[in-house]
Amino acid sequence: MTTPVPPDDCIFCKIVAGDLPAEVVHASDSSVAFKDLNPQAPTHFLVIPRSHYANAAELAVHEPSALADLFTTARDVAEEKGLEGYRAVFNTGAAAQQTVFHAHLHVLAGRELTWPPG
Repeated sequence: MTTPVPPDDCIFCKIVAGDLPAEVVHASDSSVAFKDLNPQAPTHFLVIPRSHYANAAELAVHEPSALADLFTTARDVAEEKGLEGYRAVFNTGAAAQQTVFHAHLHVLAGRELTWPPG
């Protein structure tokens, strides 16, 4: 399998590179977590891999350890923020409302989250 080439206009790649500003809440060698610009809960941050894959499924195939790191990072940030619980969500594909095609984990907390979601 070949590694996808990121598009030149990927905003998350630009955040990773430091070319676009973001309110970073955590960074490691393999991931970056930052506040969502359009929060859907009082606490809403994204965790992205530094490497570019269009979605979580592609990331799982090519870099399963990076996928696991997204969840570890989500846990670490949640603990740092003292969250009692949180929801971790991947949107995969336009039909699921994915709008930035760079794998990213939404972490939402700070209010009662209903089930089923949206």
